[in-house]
Formats: sequence, structure tokens, C-alpha cells
Amino acid sequence: MSDEQAREVYERARLGGSVTLGERPAVLVVDFSCGFTDSESTLGADLTAEVEATARLLDVARSRGLPVVFTTIGFEPNRKDGALWLQKVPSLGELEIGGRWVDIDPRLERRDDETVVVKKGASAFFGTNLTAVLVSQGVDTVVLCGATTSGCIRATAIDLLQNGFPALVPRECVGDRAQAPHEANLFDIQAKYADVVSADEAIAYLESVPERVRTPA
Repeated sequence: MSDEQAREVYERARLGGSVTLGERPAVLVVDFSCGFTDSESTLGADLTAEVEATARLLDVARSRGLPVVFTTIGFEPNRKDGALWLQKVPSLGELEIGGRWVDIDPRLERRDDETVVVKKGASAFFGTNLTAVLVSQGVDTVVLCGATTSGCIRATAIDLLQNGFPALVPRECVGDRAQAPHEANLFDIQAKYADVVSADEAIAYLESVPERVRTPA
């Protein structure tokens, strides 16, 4: 089936409607840690373009006082907190808490008042307090960036929908190790879970909402 035929099938099924965005967004950056953005890591890939696009988006969010939240995957030295995931993906065991691969990519210039959620599963929501972090800051919409598109981005997009957070996914701000799963999952995310947009469209949205005054840490 060609891409055009697939689009026609999805349109007939009435998939791919747009979500209604709110006025209190946050930017959620999933797993742009060194373990995923440094090609020297077993799990890593060259995501330079995606990190740079995300940094540009973060500049806008920060200038307007909007919340920014990061996630990273990290496991205890005994790896038992990895459960079955480490059986399926043994290289995840290299993401040891306290090690370099768990650190947020320094090119994103994470600030002290920006939360980092440590997770043990694909979705940023699974087994974490992310919902509480977003709700406590009055967030009603999420701009989702990070890696990988076919794994943690997809899983998080599903849970954003299921937890009642409309989401935008700027396509230049998410990445994967291979193009085919990246494109396939963006297609599916757009059809079922979030609105896949350009980085410029996401930035225009952030610039359109009221500025927020940051509360001192």
C-alpha cells in the first residue's frame, strides 16, 4: 500500500482530527540524554539537528516563562529496577544513575528550576510523578520533543492523550535511529494521539499564549 493509499484509508476511517490546544503549555523533552544523543553510546545516534531544533524551541518557551520538563532513563547499579525492559533491550543497562549517559544533553542548557523526571519505562508517565508535575504548574497542553520517535515519544504521546493533555509533536524536534520507524510512528501519532506539526508552527503557538511569571525556586 502506498503512502497516498494509506492516507486515504485513514481519512475514510476519520482518523487524524486536531486536538484543542490550551493557553498554559509546557515543553516536555523526553530522553534527550547523552545516552541517546551521543553516537559513542551504544544506544546513541547523531541527533544534532533534532537537539538544535529543540534548543531553539526551548529558547522561546523560556523567554515566555513557560514550564520546561525533561525526562531521562536511569537504573540502579543492580539493574533490578529495569525489570523486563532490560531483557528486551540489554543496552539500557548502560544508563546507570550517576553516569554520563543519564545526563541531559548539555546543548539544551537545562536550568536549575527545570524538573528532570527519571523513568524506568518507555512512557514518561509510567511509574513517575509527571502528571503531578504538570498539574501543579497548571499545564493544559504539552509540546513533546525528544527520542526515540518509535519508542518513548510514541508511548508518551499515547499517555498524554489518555491523561487529558492535548499535545503537539514538532517533527524536527523528535528523532530515531532509523528513518523508516521514525516516519511510520509520526504518521501514526498524527492519526491517533497528537498533532504532528513543524517546529515553526509549535514556536508560533508558544509565542501566541500569555506569558507566565516564573515562581522563584
